[in-house]
Amino acid sequence: MNKNEHFGLDFETFARLIDNLHDEIIIYDNNYRMLYVNKACMRHYGFTQEEMVGLPFWEVVEKYAGWNRPILPAMYKHKRSIKQQQKTFLGLDVLTIGVPIFDTAGEVEYVVLSIRDDFHKEQIPTLDELETTTEVVESSRPGDLIYHSAAMANVIQSARKVASLSAPCMILGESGCGKSLLAKFIHSNSTRSEGPFVVVNCAAIPEQLFESELFGHVKGAFSGATITRGGLLAKARGGTLFLDEISELPLPMQAKLLHVVQEMEYRPVGSSTTVKADVRILAASNRNLERMIFDRAFRQDLFFRLNVFDITIPPLRDRREDLIPLIFYFLNRYGDKYGEVKQLSPEAQTALSQHHWPGNVRELAHLVERLVVTTEDKTITVDHLPTTIYQNSPTLPIKLYGSLEATMEAVERKIILDAKATHGSSRNVAKALGISQSRATRLIRKYSPISES
Repeated sequence: MNKNEHFGLDFETFARLIDNLHDEIIIYDNNYRMLYVNKACMRHYGFTQEEMVGLPFWEVVEKYAGWNRPILPAMYKHKRSIKQQQKTFLGLDVLTIGVPIFDTAGEVEYVVLSIRDDFHKEQIPTLDELETTTEVVESSRPGDLIYHSAAMANVIQSARKVASLSAPCMILGESGCGKSLLAKFIHSNSTRSEGPFVVVNCAAIPEQLFESELFGHVKGAFSGATITRGGLLAKARGGTLFLDEISELPLPMQAKLLHVVQEMEYRPVGSSTTVKADVRILAASNRNLERMIFDRAFRQDLFFRLNVFDITIPPLRDRREDLIPLIFYFLNRYGDKYGEVKQLSPEAQTALSQHHWPGNVRELAHLVERLVVTTEDKTITVDHLPTTIYQNSPTLPIKLYGSLEATMEAVERKIILDAKATHGSSRNVAKALGISQSRATRLIRKYSPISES
């Protein structure tokens, strides 16, 4: 009788039990190679077991975990248990506890790491308590830009190159894909990182106020100018000025901005003195500026001045590898914000993975936040998702409710209640679902807990 038979567990059953632990379990051999990791790695890093097992330690740190203070090297050095609070690149604060397993000669043969989301006090020394001098391993990943895809890796590589330059850069991409985050990343990696990062939403400032907002004004420059006030250019001195939605800037203001970009100087409203513009300029647009130039809606000379370098962020639907890590990043982020730890069912994960995401990362973030707040159960299932997520996913498994009729009725109920919650009135529900208002009213009355009068 072997040990597995003695305990009544075969290996597959034992592995399944470990896979379902809340804590992440990792096992390394004495060659720094990962032998095993359980399914909690999805929650911490957004990668599957298959992608991580077998990798060398430093590749795991660089590509997958992103720990700011890895403890494995110190465990081989000190040959004892160590704990360390860390942050993964998905933004999750974790406590890692490492335990060495020794061979018959007293050498470290395996290391078992237990990585948890909470921080109970353990009678184990921290890495700092063992070592007075610490080597900080910096992750090459940017803070809130979560990605696994080669497409986004190329974007980040371009951003790093552009960061060291002083020339303007144009960041292009659909709405919600992360242009402002990339601009912040460029600023943070530039020689101006200690200076301010000032965002100008060109679509949000009324045309008549834009000049004063950007350049500032002197006392008495216009009615209501009772004091001298510096503008956003002055606020960004020594740092970066980020012109978001530059395509929405009216043509008269484009001409004024062109002078700033060309000469790096400006004149506050009502002043006869020019001021040096000590800023690095970044701009972003979700529209086709070359088409706008053709339509005479955007100045070609301004475009050329701002587009010395350009970086295009691909939409989320074109970088599917980033979906799962982003989903778990936002689950962790909003779970921590609202104190609600939520799990995601495999079917819901499949549905989210198949969605088109026209609103990109912003749409995903808003949906996950909504699910964390509104889902009363611990596990988010397909039933909690809005119909817009899975109505275009023909391969999505449907939960069966006994007979075909019962299943169809459950699906119909879900569609009607989601449409009612989204669109409100029976008239709007009918329009959204392409049915008559009388049918929409009848279905709402049928499935609503409290019928409409």
